[in-house]
This record gives sequence, structure tokens and C-alpha cells, in this order.
Amino acid sequence: MNFESSDTDKTEAASPTTVDSDIPLVIAPASNFTLEMLNDAYNQARADYLIAMPMTVAQLQKYIFTYDIALEHSVVAIEEQQPLGLAMLGVRLPRTWITRLGILQVKRRRGTGQRLMEALIERSWQLEAHTIILEVIKNNAPAHRLFCKLGFSPTRELLVLHRSPEASIPAAPIYAMRRLTEDGAVTALEHYQGTPSWLNEIPSLHHAGNLEGMEVHLQSGDWGWITYQRLPSQLGRLALQAETADKEAVYSALLHALHTAYPNHETHHENLSADDPCFPALQAFGYTVAFERIEMYLRQG
Repeated sequence: MNFESSDTDKTEAASPTTVDSDIPLVIAPASNFTLEMLNDAYNQARADYLIAMPMTVAQLQKYIFTYDIALEHSVVAIEEQQPLGLAMLGVRLPRTWITRLGILQVKRRRGTGQRLMEALIERSWQLEAHTIILEVIKNNAPAHRLFCKLGFSPTRELLVLHRSPEASIPAAPIYAMRRLTEDGAVTALEHYQGTPSWLNEIPSLHHAGNLEGMEVHLQSGDWGWITYQRLPSQLGRLALQAETADKEAVYSALLHALHTAYPNHETHHENLSADDPCFPALQAFGYTVAFERIEMYLRQG
């Protein structure tokens, strides 16, 4: 695929370096290229990955908007006008987030991934970020080694969960349920006691849209809330919080309310912290772990 830049000022924007070859490697801003070019490069680079996560152009455009991806600070590696790989940078200062790193299989083990990462780290510090965040799929040893080499430290394990609409709905304590509007859901999330990942922070939820919530009150006086994104056939981006002592009962009531209200919806939830206290309740309602990620941080100084 010819990967000519759509930006006529490519020469000034790109910065050449070298790998184990006499042909120069060029690191160029992703903003130099069309979304079609970036999407083709991304899908080709990740075709053989453990979890490839292919995208369409429309999905890539939505991804960029939802997660505050700055294409002018994201990068593409090019050799002889051919893409070797790319990596994207989300910007929510004083933090940045590295995502969608992909290298063509035939071009790996030549330092391309490290060059892309170093470019994003440099851009992050230039933006005066204090912290750089990324996630790596658990058991992806080569990527994990690279990130550790660059100074990233693991912070926690994150779970990607799936629930089929055929899963059973266990009994729950008697409760009264009140629906939350999008504004009500955001207000609840502003008091969330957990630590959401970049995917589930309030800016991501705002951009993703279709945010709703429910509040349940048990006869015991215990209560709590759940927020979620509702699409025509899928639920996702869950956040659960028990506001009183009997957390297990509240989580059970919240999930019972959710899945009786939407019995035919599949549920896909990314990046639940592995130590989240609601995880056992999710398992009881049929949520299974599709795969796991390791969240890693690099802090300035």
C-alpha cells in the first residue's frame, strides 16, 4: 500500500531516524494522513496480534473522538513510503494515554515499536504531561518487556468482561428502582469511589453517548447506583457503587434491575479493575472474563 502523506508539508513534519537497515525510518505525525490510510495501516499492523481488534474507518473516527486522540501528536513509522506501524496518543492533561500501537509483522524486531513509543513519550513531556498511561494485554511478553524497558511500571490488572443475554438472572433482595437520566448518571459518576481506566472516565462516557443509570433502594435501607451505556442490542461501560454497608446485596439488586430491564441485551464491559468489589456479583450474574490487560504508568521525574 502506498502510504503517501495527505499533508503537503510532510518533509518538515516528519523526523528521520534509522533502524537496522540502510533505509531511513521516518516518524511522521498521524495528522499527515487520511483516516482511510490510518485505518488500513492499523488493521494490517495488528492482523496477527493475539487480539487484533480490527476497525472500520467509522469506528476509528469514533475512537479518536471518544478517547481524545490527538492525531497531531500520534505517530506513523514509514519506510520508503510504506507504513511499518503506528501508535496513537490520547491527551487529557496532565495525563496522556498511548493506544493502538501496531507494527507490521515483517518489520518487527527492528526497533520500530521502540521508536514509536519514544516519539510519544517525547511528545507527552513536551505537552507538560505528568503521567503517561497505557495498557498491554496480559501475556503479551514482548510488548510488556518493551514498556518496562522504557520505564513504565504496572499499576493494576484490568478485566474485559462479557455476558450473554442467555445467562441466568439470580434472585436479588427486594428493592425499589429509580432510573437516572444522563445528567443524573454523570452526577453519580462524579462521586465514584473507584478509579476508572481511560476508557471509562467521564470524558470518554460523555463522548460515547447513550449514558443511562439506575438507583436501587433496598428494604434494609441500603442503596446504590449503576451507570451504563445502552445501545440497541448491547450494554457496556458499567460502573457500580454501593453507598451503604451491605455491598453484596446492593450489587445484586443493581444487576438484577439492569438485566431484567434489558433481558435481550448482550453486555460487554472493558477494564474493570480485577480487585473491584463488584466482580463476584458480576460473576454470579454470568459475566465471564474474555481477556485481561495490565495497566502501566510512566511518571515524569
